[in-house]
Amino acid sequence: MAESAAVEFRIDRRSGVATYLQIVQQTKQALRLGVLEPGDRLPTAREVVEATAINPNTVLKAYRELEREGLVEARRGLGTFVRRTLGGTAADTEAPLRAELTDWARRARKAGLERDDVSALFTAVLDSTFKGDQHA
Repeated sequence: MAESAAVEFRIDRRSGVATYLQIVQQTKQALRLGVLEPGDRLPTAREVVEATAINPNTVLKAYRELEREGLVEARRGLGTFVRRTLGGTAADTEAPLRAELTDWARRARKAGLERDDVSALFTAVLDSTFKGDQHA
């Protein structure tokens, strides 16, 4: 069983997204990308509080939501552990797409776009591409 996984939560207080949902979303992203795998331990509430200065109840709320979805399980006295991953894209399929996206992001940055601009543009393209798709 793995020790605490290398996942660090970044909280954006200006995003308009509830803090606990940011933790849920970032955990799901780590599961999709293979950063977190079954058996990995999530950071303790105390570790997250120390790193982000958020309320411990917010962390616990996020972890309860992830547990409700069957993604993690709390083990009394041991921590919260990943039960299953999300995704399913083979690494050999994902690697070339990641390389293309990295190149695109570098071109966007070189063109003067800020991170929020790139995120908004990418989200708009995703939304239009997956419009009506139940799996998006």
